[in-house]
Amino acid sequence: MSTVSITAFEVPARTRVSGTARTAAPATRLRLTRRGRRVLAAMAATPIAIALGLAIVSGGSALASREDGAPAGTFDTVTVLPGESLWAIAEEVAPNSDPRDVVDAIISLNQLSSSAVMAGERLSIPAQYSSAG
Repeated sequence: MSTVSITAFEVPARTRVSGTARTAAPATRLRLTRRGRRVLAAMAATPIAIALGLAIVSGGSALASREDGAPAGTFDTVTVLPGESLWAIAEEVAPNSDPRDVVDAIISLNQLSSSAVMAGERLSIPAQYSSAG
């Protein structure tokens, strides 16, 4: 009930090659049975099947949500002028709101790492402070 059969052929211990004596290693021949080939194929296919199954199962989790995004044109954008800060932009965009809340909303919407902005940078304004919203 063996799946792999190894047969050793007897080779003379010393052979003559061009007048010098050399020691030859015994040659072996590997022979796979039908069952052995099936086991080997199954072992090779198993990691591929597992990887494919995981890709199929976790493929849908790449979506952040099933909701539609904001329609085009619902956000205003502002270009930062030289010497301008987020605080000045917040006061200009929403004069009746607390500038700290507006700055936090702008940072969150634009995924900024800090409140520092550079001249020429385009920032989206949250819908509640936008004139289009």
